[in-house]
Amino acid sequence: MRLPLARRPVHAAPDADTPVIEFRGVGLTYPGPPPVEALRPCDLTVRRGEFLTMVGPSGSGKSTFLNVAGLLDTPTSGRYLLDGIDTGRLPDHARTALRGRRIGFVFQAFHLLPHRSALENVTLAMLYTSVPRAERLTRAREALRQVGLGHRADALPGRLSGGERQRVAIARALVGRPSLLLCDEPTGNLDSANAGSVLSLLDRLHTAGMTVMVITHDSEVAARGRRTVAVRDGALSEQVTS
Repeated sequence: MRLPLARRPVHAAPDADTPVIEFRGVGLTYPGPPPVEALRPCDLTVRRGEFLTMVGPSGSGKSTFLNVAGLLDTPTSGRYLLDGIDTGRLPDHARTALRGRRIGFVFQAFHLLPHRSALENVTLAMLYTSVPRAERLTRAREALRQVGLGHRADALPGRLSGGERQRVAIARALVGRPSLLLCDEPTGNLDSANAGSVLSLLDRLHTAGMTVMVITHDSEVAARGRRTVAVRDGALSEQVTS
């Protein structure tokens, strides 16, 4: 018997036509006093293979949205389906497992271990996964080749440029083969040349079928998306469709 999407186990493969992200009246209010409505109830669908960007000023609710979409915070209203799985029905350990399997995170700070090579940094992302030990190095090398750094596998982060370090961070996010690449200001620490290189990489990943969401305050970065959503005072609104 086929299980309804919302009841499928976290390890079940998603259907191609199932949205990666589906918010149905999702909101988050922090308790007071007074209570703070950090994310107003909203609807949002991100389909497989989309490249969506989110813009908004500091304090607008971008970080709250990222925390909810990334399963770091639990919404206080509505339903959030990730790959068709109703995340609100999951216990904490299952939410953690779902996050690890389905979401690859890329942050402004690279968070690389300085005394570990690029290959080791990527491999360590699989330490607490079900990927067999013998397969981890193969996957890590593949991920580094995917971001154009196969030749730098043995380099320490201190020997890499800022753009290369962010590419290692992207490889680390990709190595688990997630459904969604969730990027928070991925070019914020980079000069214009390195930023352009990283954005071109995200374009290529999207062209290859990866679902990409970039949260940014930079209008030029936002313009790289095929859709842009604006957030202000905790409210989401579709800004651009191209």
